[in-house]
Amino acid sequence: MHILTRSDLADVDVSPRDVISAVEDGYLALAQGESRCPTKLMMPLPDARRDSVSYSMLGYDAHLEQLGFKTSYRQGSQTNEKYYTTISLYDDATGLPYVLMDCQRVGASRTPATTALIARACARPDARSALMIGTGVQGVNTLPYLLTVLPQLQTLRLFGTHAGGIAASQRALRQHFPDRELELVRDVPAAVAESDIVVVASGRVAHPLVETHWLPPGGVMISVASKGVASGALRSADYTVTTSIGQLGVTGTRLAGNGADVHIDAVLPDILAGRAAGRTGAGDRVFAFSSGMIITDIPVAHAFATRAIAAGRGQRVELWT
Repeated sequence: MHILTRSDLADVDVSPRDVISAVEDGYLALAQGESRCPTKLMMPLPDARRDSVSYSMLGYDAHLEQLGFKTSYRQGSQTNEKYYTTISLYDDATGLPYVLMDCQRVGASRTPATTALIARACARPDARSALMIGTGVQGVNTLPYLLTVLPQLQTLRLFGTHAGGIAASQRALRQHFPDRELELVRDVPAAVAESDIVVVASGRVAHPLVETHWLPPGGVMISVASKGVASGALRSADYTVTTSIGQLGVTGTRLAGNGADVHIDAVLPDILAGRAAGRTGAGDRVFAFSSGMIITDIPVAHAFATRAIAAGRGQRVELWT
């Protein structure tokens, strides 16, 4: 089994377009019934003082014939300092283990790819502006990924409170779209009201909780499992989308508000497969909940791993000898 550390993967390049294509293929294989993606397991740990939580996911990518196991552990919700996530892949064609690797680069790539696919499917065709709320690992690459699928976007806005995250977001945009400008905003409700696409990926909430009704008519809000979205955001939307109803039930039930039933109009794999619509009317305010699915981690992890191994990175370990 190959072992790839965070530093082994730090400068491995997989373009936004390639990541988006891999993630879309993962969703389509799931929609076609070829791949498997059980709902993730979440276990809050008993000592509330540490604010710890752990996740585990299992899935199978039929296109790559790769089985994946992913684990995540976080101690404390206010920082990524103690957040660790790994993925291991097994080759079902040969029956052999393939790789065990740090999953930070994978999550930082497949998450904005999913956001981009939701935006492409759910935004109005005449959408011209996007607002990114949050500058953590899950959000830094979002704007260049959005521009990859929606090059007509003209106004790009960013709200963040962490100087390092803001700088990283600016670097990511310059790397892929050096001619585009980024507008830093401070008034979140006003910026939401002026943006056709709003992505909320804030973990440490330093802004008013975002309400669906703040969106302009026809706007779409994408919550990346964010604490920055108001309770009841699902209920107040005209049209609702999620990546997985099962995982919404694990990580997003508060978004229905006051214990109300969660109503979802469409799931992303069905939208990408052409079996459901991304919206029904031009004036609909659409709310989309994005929860990480290993069916998207597997192809992205495989892309990073194959490039890293070909470049001689990491080490090979004989665990079973």
